[in-house]
Amino acid sequence: MDYLLTDEQKMIKNLAKKIAEEKMRPVRAELDEKGIFPMEIIKEFAKADLMRTYIPKEYDGLGLGVFELCIIIEELARVDGGVAVSFAVNALGSFPIVIMGNEQQKKKYLTKAASGEWLTAFALTEANAGSDASNIATTAVKDGDHWVLNGTKQFITNGRVADFTTVIAQTDKTKGVRGLTAFIVEKGTPGFTYGKDEHKMGIRSSVTTELVFQDCRVPAENVIGAEGQGFLVAMKTLDKSRPGIGAQGLGIAWGAYEAALLYAKQRVQFGQPIINFQGIGFMLADMATQIEAGRNMLYNVARWIDSGATKYSKESAMVKLYCTDLAMKVTVDAVQVFGGYGYMKEYPVEKMMRDAKITQIYEGTNQIQRSVIASNIVKDV
Repeated sequence: MDYLLTDEQKMIKNLAKKIAEEKMRPVRAELDEKGIFPMEIIKEFAKADLMRTYIPKEYDGLGLGVFELCIIIEELARVDGGVAVSFAVNALGSFPIVIMGNEQQKKKYLTKAASGEWLTAFALTEANAGSDASNIATTAVKDGDHWVLNGTKQFITNGRVADFTTVIAQTDKTKGVRGLTAFIVEKGTPGFTYGKDEHKMGIRSSVTTELVFQDCRVPAENVIGAEGQGFLVAMKTLDKSRPGIGAQGLGIAWGAYEAALLYAKQRVQFGQPIINFQGIGFMLADMATQIEAGRNMLYNVARWIDSGATKYSKESAMVKLYCTDLAMKVTVDAVQVFGGYGYMKEYPVEKMMRDAKITQIYEGTNQIQRSVIASNIVKDV
């Protein structure tokens, strides 16, 4: 379908596709097998100014929106979901400052994020605080003109490689989520170290790290928003970033469908290509239809967010839910189209199936997305 992209959007889409095909596809199997973070490819994104897309013009960005971010992520994830999320998390880590940062913070951090000089991360999750943010155990205690952080964050994408990280910590346990505060913590800050890098099933080219804070002194000027606004910062950030995870899921599904379609045209059984058999043709028809439906939802919601909408939690959750469930279904079906070959690492669809699973889990599990949608439906009645 023609989604009426502007010339600038077409240029961005084609640029992302070019990097994905020329720089990512030749090495994706090696990156996955060895768990290598794609730093050289990230530098290619920076050189192509893709990191500037979601940063406002005043801070050396292109001043574009969630829509342009999504079409980039979709093209990257079509080839490699791990590299795609390594790119996407730089937006996740920058959005808290874009949304609620002060002018000093925006000038200092967003300009370096836009150039690609600094990579970013977002640290909310802990061992006992995933879906339940009120259970965050990392604390921050005021000490003069600093806050002292203690605790551990878990499963943090870009954790070890990020130059600055948005960290959500508890500053007043008596207030639950209203006692959370968001901090910018720079790499190299005394008391900020790293635990283990996770050994993952999928998105293995992405680095996922444990962050450890031991009497880590963070300047008070690094508080995002105000004390007690950490939960608000996190929720506004996730509402804005979840379509990006939808785009990742859609891209993975798209890549798996393309691989399955090509294989079905080439694989001959009973004297003819297997695409001629109704069982296979119907599977491919369902894949194509569901991907197009997901793309329609993703693009419409992203455009709506960029139009200046102020409330989009429900729609953002719907996109994340639909497109990531779609990623899992399409990749499983793609492996089935390949038959025994689909289970082998020589073919890309087993990797796509492994990569797809995490999209149903991070940035809020799909069960949480259903809860968000349901609660908003009740409010709308």
